Amino acid sequence: MPDGDDTAGVQPAVRVLAGIGEVSAAVWDACAGSSNPFLSHAFLSALEDSGAVTAKSGWLPRHLVVEDSSGRVVGAMPLYLKGHSYGEYVFDWAWADAYERAGGSYFPKLLSAVPFTPVPGPRMLIHPGPTVPPSRRSWPAASSAS
Repeated sequence: MPDGDDTAGVQPAVRVLAGIGEVSAAVWDACAGSSNPFLSHAFLSALEDSGAVTAKSGWLPRHLVVEDSSGRVVGAMPLYLKGHSYGEYVFDWAWADAYERAGGSYFPKLLSAVPFTPVPGPRMLIHPGPTVPPSRRSWPAASSAS
């Protein structure tokens, strides 16, 4: 039975951003909301603009945005490509060492976090507006990013 969702069968597009400046503050902040200032476009932009978050520091921005079929951003995620675990408040050094001793490459890794902070909060940021029907308010599968 139809649920009134006229977007059924339409796959969202996932776009990787090389920096927070590739999306407007209004668009990002609409997804992030106002309850956590560390997820705001202004804060993440300040980290990038100041040079604190760079490939050299080991925090290479690779933020994600999810766009609907009209190109409207309906979701976002702060994401960083990391070559080490410095500046994180998750201590995975033992896991990294064990994985590499077993023959794997633990780094680089993708980390959804706010750099240099132990601040908890959401990382999958969903636009609360009416453009996303309730039946579609989940993060798209990673396979749709390819």
